[in-house]
Amino acid sequence: MNIRPRRNRKSVAIRHMVEETKIGAEHLIYPIFLKDGKNVKEEISSLPNNFRWSLDKLLPEIEACMKLGIYTYDMFPAVDEALKDKTASYSYADENFYLHAIRTLKETFPEIVLMSDVAMDPYSSDGHDGLVENGKILNDETLPILNKMALAQAQAGIDIIGPSDMMDGRVGSIREYLDLHDYTEVSIMSYTAKYASAFYGPFRDALNSAPKHGDKKTYQMNPANKREALLEAELDFMEGADMLMVKPALCYLDIIHMLKDNFNIPITAYNVSGECAMVYAAAEKGWLNYDLAISEMLLSMRRAGADAILTYFAKDFATLLKK
Repeated sequence: MNIRPRRNRKSVAIRHMVEETKIGAEHLIYPIFLKDGKNVKEEISSLPNNFRWSLDKLLPEIEACMKLGIYTYDMFPAVDEALKDKTASYSYADENFYLHAIRTLKETFPEIVLMSDVAMDPYSSDGHDGLVENGKILNDETLPILNKMALAQAQAGIDIIGPSDMMDGRVGSIREYLDLHDYTEVSIMSYTAKYASAFYGPFRDALNSAPKHGDKKTYQMNPANKREALLEAELDFMEGADMLMVKPALCYLDIIHMLKDNFNIPITAYNVSGECAMVYAAAEKGWLNYDLAISEMLLSMRRAGADAILTYFAKDFATLLKK
């Protein structure tokens, strides 16, 4: 045999030399759950190794993660039920603890990149990403609320706005509103292909943000659809998105790959809570090697085409890289 592929696998050094896909801490975005108060570090029962943090406890955690090479964080607020209403007004209120925390984090660690989530569900008494009226999710009436939310986050110091609501036209609306208020340098990482997935459960536990009625299938994408993701991506691209996200990641590697092949802007993937919880649970039972499983999972997302990955494994994986 003249061609023997195994010759390129015969040693660690050669395998590393011809390795096609690389992944490092610089490719990771760490989702963080914020809670009002002091001295709070609550583990999320359905998402082990992840916590709701008060700001005072979070500051040393961010510092520790920076030493591991993690510099980008996606911040999510766990809002008290008493502060929620139908119009998500607390999302842009001056007294919002989340906005205060963003200011403090950027003042303390100016070199980090902070991303935010823009959708009504953490602040909505209905638990939906859009405004609810008579059981219907209103699209156009939601956009002004998202605009106010995005502007408040930009004013607090957010570097990347992440519209996760899946309302039609929201990227263009937010981009226009930010530019109108001279926040032209704030980026938009659009949740472009966000599917109506079964894998969001632990995240909703973390924020207590599950819908109070119905589901999200009228605005999140049908898991059966692939070509529709191209339409969503084209619209977000034309409306001014700087990066396009696929969510979830593991069951949608083909979507990541397709968007990478069709758009010349960064493609990101969200390795969502349910995907991570499965690995935690299996590893706890001894059915999987945790370190090997998370490494293979994240590598598959990079191989599919993700330029960056939002993952709850960020700290653990960065620690592995340091070893």
